[in-house]
Amino acid sequence: MPQVTGAPPDATAWEPLFDPRGVAVVGASDNPEKWGYRLAVGALSGRHRRAVHLVNRRGGSLRGVPFLPALSALPGAPEHIVVAVPRSGVRQVVADGVAAGARWFTVITSGPGTAAEDRELAALVTAHGARLLGPNCMGVVDTDSELRLTWGDFPRGNVGMVSQSGNLALEAARLLARAGQGVSRFVSLGNQADFDAADALEALIPHPPTRVIAAYVEDFRDGRRMAGTLAAARAAGKPVLLLSAGRSEAAGRAAASHTGALVSAHATVAAVCRDAGALLLNSAGELVDTAVALLAPALPRGRRVAVAGDSGGQGALAADTLAAHGLDVPRLSPDAATAVAAHLPPGAPAGNPVDLAGAGEADLGNYARVSGALLASGEADAAVLTGYFGDYATANAAQEQRECEAARELAALVTAHGRPLLVHSMARDTAALSVLRDHGIPVYERIEQAAAALANAALWQRSSALPPPTDTGPRRLARPVTDGSYPVTRALLRSYGVDFPEAAFVHGADEAVRAARRIGYPVALKAMGPAHKTEAGGVALHLRDEAALCAAYARMAAVTGASAYSVEAMAAPPHAVELIAGVRRDPAFGPVLMAGMGGVTAELLADTVLALAPLTVDRARDLLRSLRGAPLLAGWRGAPPVDLDAAAHALVALGQLACEHGELSEIEINPLLCHPGGVLALDAHAVPAAHRSKGDRP
Repeated sequence: MPQVTGAPPDATAWEPLFDPRGVAVVGASDNPEKWGYRLAVGALSGRHRRAVHLVNRRGGSLRGVPFLPALSALPGAPEHIVVAVPRSGVRQVVADGVAAGARWFTVITSGPGTAAEDRELAALVTAHGARLLGPNCMGVVDTDSELRLTWGDFPRGNVGMVSQSGNLALEAARLLARAGQGVSRFVSLGNQADFDAADALEALIPHPPTRVIAAYVEDFRDGRRMAGTLAAARAAGKPVLLLSAGRSEAAGRAAASHTGALVSAHATVAAVCRDAGALLLNSAGELVDTAVALLAPALPRGRRVAVAGDSGGQGALAADTLAAHGLDVPRLSPDAATAVAAHLPPGAPAGNPVDLAGAGEADLGNYARVSGALLASGEADAAVLTGYFGDYATANAAQEQRECEAARELAALVTAHGRPLLVHSMARDTAALSVLRDHGIPVYERIEQAAAALANAALWQRSSALPPPTDTGPRRLARPVTDGSYPVTRALLRSYGVDFPEAAFVHGADEAVRAARRIGYPVALKAMGPAHKTEAGGVALHLRDEAALCAAYARMAAVTGASAYSVEAMAAPPHAVELIAGVRRDPAFGPVLMAGMGGVTAELLADTVLALAPLTVDRARDLLRSLRGAPLLAGWRGAPPVDLDAAAHALVALGQLACEHGELSEIEINPLLCHPGGVLALDAHAVPAAHRSKGDRP
């Protein structure tokens, strides 16, 4: 498969898929209820651009084009063959096609085929230098080259769409049409036996009509390659809006460690999107709303928003909604307020939000005048007009022409000032709103749609793609680890430079007493075995003498039944902060490092951040600074700051360990005690891959 190299992929590599010289639909039908009919009709719509052949062994015709009995009856091999026959016949069709020299196969056929059969089909295709889309896909569309090989309608526009769900793509296409936009290319991925999501995104990056990329992906296959592709799209200035299922996975899984609970599949995808400059969204509606905002003539340069509304209530709620999405609705300066007040009734307040107070009803041109004053002020990065505009002609048809003129005036403001204007209207599908949409001005039915879209557009504007993770040094020859116990994990982490308190591992009370004498009181006693020792009653701290140690040992043995224990020097440096650090090996993205506020409240606080391992020290430091609890690390209320560099080096070591020990599915340090003088790991745990929980993803 093509690899991301930093340079835009060669657009000509995808021509047999999106703009072939010839297409054959095998399984074509004249029955409108069948897939073969839809595919054939779609193929024939581009017949003036390419050769189109329809194949059905039973004969017949469609729209004057006769069905040929087999591929062998074609005058020559088409570049692109669409297969819509029963599964039992797919392999023979593909074999005939590759023998004839076809370069691309889109296999619509679904059914009870196995993954092994899919791999065999892909191997047959790729062995002949061809490519395979599917099987079990909905087809492909390129509205610029007039290639329509799918079910459903995909209006022409500037959104490139990639989806593992056909119906979700149809929903998004319909929402785009209602918003005055459409699709440049659509690729239904199906089973991804060969051509996968990363390939599809690569094909959209150099495509001029595609200005925004929308994707729904469930299976990322090679996640690191996907991360590189997302970063390449950001570098090319193509926003990627991603949907992915799995947000609730962590809630339903019993994990063997805090790391397993905190590093869910969806959280990993979110971290990858953050670092690659892509936007991970929540629904098809939010995706379309955001795409429309990103396709507007201007994008927000920051988070400041000016609001103008037809009523105080609408303006106030708009301001609250924008603020809830992380945007700022700042107070206007006296000069800006004076400029706005010139277009309002006497005595009307000219704050932000601006209450038009009937000014729009008195003169529709005031909508543009007030909006223009706000955009010209330089005190807002975007403006939102909320309320009645667009609905005047509904009640009075005589106002349609003037309302449309006002809409054109609003659109001209965006070009004049280089700042976006979004419109929230209680109307729907009126002439004035069509004028706005025709000029690329986003129009929304609900203010929360406008707020989310504007916030996402501002977020994308601020984003950038970080360099992909690279090894931090030469890899050592690492002996495989098959035991994830505390003693083994502790020794492994120490070999990578992570410090622990002095400790001794014992199997009886007498041994514990002798160890404590050697180490020196106070000590901590830990039972070996439980992953969550504190919850299991397997930890006793600040044991100051032999009597306290023996009592703790007896109590712990009765509660846990453990046969082995560790006696450790009590570590309680002043001004220490407890962190958690862990790595979980994702089946698609590889080792994913997690850092956060730790200790027994790690899952309760859920103040964590993720990144693909390995890390650089600078990246690790930035991750720690991004935590909500970061002020505690910097020194809270007069406390000295912790040694952030030492904490960052510990994260780097943990990430490197995970990269060199692929046999471990999880590694965790909790707590990692950070203090002004350095860091100490107080507990550690690992899960060999062979011991992966049955609830984990395969």
